[in-house]
Amino acid sequence: MARPRTPLLDRERIATTALQLVAEQGEFSVPQIARALGVQTGSLYHHVDGRAAVVELIRERVCASIAGSALALTPWDRALEEWARSYRAAFAAYPRAIPLLMTTPVRAPAVLAQYERAVALLLAAGFGEEQVMPLLTALENLVLGSALDLAAPEAMWEPSPQTPLLAGALAAGGPGRADAAFDLGLEALLAHARALRAARA
Repeated sequence: MARPRTPLLDRERIATTALQLVAEQGEFSVPQIARALGVQTGSLYHHVDGRAAVVELIRERVCASIAGSALALTPWDRALEEWARSYRAAFAAYPRAIPLLMTTPVRAPAVLAQYERAVALLLAAGFGEEQVMPLLTALENLVLGSALDLAAPEAMWEPSPQTPLLAGALAAGGPGRADAAFDLGLEALLAHARALRAARA
């Protein structure tokens, strides 16, 4: 029998199927991926070394659209802002993957390389080594929380007659609540980062 021109199974198909399962149900299992692909579970282990490896394939797929090139922009705060906006957009496309990816250690080489560049950016800008990870973690918390917020209903509160102040604030805020909140949080974080950097000068 002639071998098929297109392989029946590869890492790309595994990643695509796993991400589809996560998008549908927020989770996946290796047997579920095998069933969806019409193969035996053992066949997957010729391509990935267990569930943790599949998680990293998902991470690479989601993070592939983050504009790592933004980290080469100047000045440093513009670079960080553009990177954060791109990061948010990438994860907003797959909100149900966020809990999965944020509760497992990052091992994907391409993703680690972006963090390496972000660390290099902050060190070159004059931040102390001890300041770098708190800043990046705070930025990531803001980005991922906002990415989830984008997947939420525009109206997250349902005021009652007993909450007229809330109703008024919601009406005054207008549409685009998630974007406005992200812009506010990002500017506050960058302002704090500028202050930390100035204090070291």
